[in-house]
Amino acid sequence: MTTQEKLIRRKQSLLELAEYLQNVSQACKINGVSRQHFYDIKKAYEEQGIEGLREKTRRKPCLKNRVVPEIEAAVLQMAYEYPAYGQTRASNELRKQGVLVSSGGVQSIWLRHGLERFKKRLALLEEKAAKEGIVYTEAQLVALEAAKRERETNPDEIETAHPGYLLSQDTFYVGYLKGVGRIYQQTVVDTYSSVSFAKVYTAKVPVTAADLLNDRVLPFFEHYDVPVLRVLTDRGTEYCGTPDKHPYQLFLQLNEIDHTKTKVKSPQTNGICERAHQTILNEFYRVTFRKKVYSDLETLQTDLDEYMNRFNNERTHQGKRCKGRTPMATFLESLPLAKGKILSISSAEIQAPTDRRLASGFSES
Repeated sequence: MTTQEKLIRRKQSLLELAEYLQNVSQACKINGVSRQHFYDIKKAYEEQGIEGLREKTRRKPCLKNRVVPEIEAAVLQMAYEYPAYGQTRASNELRKQGVLVSSGGVQSIWLRHGLERFKKRLALLEEKAAKEGIVYTEAQLVALEAAKRERETNPDEIETAHPGYLLSQDTFYVGYLKGVGRIYQQTVVDTYSSVSFAKVYTAKVPVTAADLLNDRVLPFFEHYDVPVLRVLTDRGTEYCGTPDKHPYQLFLQLNEIDHTKTKVKSPQTNGICERAHQTILNEFYRVTFRKKVYSDLETLQTDLDEYMNRFNNERTHQGKRCKGRTPMATFLESLPLAKGKILSISSAEIQAPTDRRLASGFSES
C-alpha cells in the first residue's frame, strides 16, 4: 500500500467513525484531528468522491534538477545488471565509469521508474529474462540466489506455540449491500489451530475490531480456560492509534493481551488471515450472493455463522498443524499442550521471586 493510499484510507476511516459514533467531536478526538479538518475532508469527499481525498501538491516539478537522459539510462542499466547494489554502491560504481551521480540521485531515478527496492529490481531482471531469453550474468545470479536465501530464512510462517499463543486479526471488505451500505468483515484466526471467527459490520473502526474479540473470541477461549496471550494485526487505523485513547488498544490492555503489529509494507506477515479471507470469499460470499438477496446485516451474519461452524468443525485443513484434521479437532487435541505451557510459565513466575529473595539472603519465613 502506497503512502497516498494510506492517507486516503485514514481519511475514510475518520468519516466512517464519525458516522458510526454519530459524534464528530468524539471521532476527531480519537483520531487526533480538528473539527475543521474533518469538515474539509467531508466536503472534499462529497464533492469529488475518493479523488477528493488524495493529497494534492502545489509544487511544480523542478525539471532543471533532473539528470540528463544519458545518466538516467546508465543508472537504469546498473539496476538491471547489478540488482543487488544499493544506491550508494551503484553511485560509486558509476563514478568509476565516469558517470557522476549522487546516491540520492540514483534513488530518485529508481523511484521514478519503480525500482527503489531490491525485489523490484529483481522483478525487472526476471521480466526481461522471460521476454528476451537472456543468459544471466554472474552478478545477476548472485542477486537471485540472495533473494532465494532470504525467502528461505525469513518465511511468511509466524511463530506460534499453542492455542491462544497468537491470534491474527484483519479486516476484509465484503462489498456494498443496497439499503445497508458498505459491509466489512472482522476476522480472527488462532494461528496454531486455525479456529476462526468472523463478524460483519457497516464500518471499519476500532469499536468493531474490539467487538469481535469481546463478543466471540474471548468468551470462546474462556470457555476452555485458555488465555489469549497476543494478537497480531496490521497498522490500520482500526487497530492502531494513540495507545491511551485508542478503543481497540485500550481493550487489549484491559484484557492483558499483547499487541504485535506487522512490519511496514509487509502485509504477508499476516498471511494466515489473508488465506482465511480468500477461503471465506470463495466458499461463502461468492456462493451465497448468487443464491440470496440480503436486505439486512442480521440475516447475512446468521448465514455467515452457519458457514463458520462448518469451517471450524467439518472442513479439514491441510496445514502444518491441522494435517487433515478440522480446526476444532486440532484445537481440542492441543488443549493439554496449551495448559501445560501456561502452567510451566506460571510456575516459573512464582519461582523467580523466591529465587531472587534467596539469592539476596532472605528466606520464605
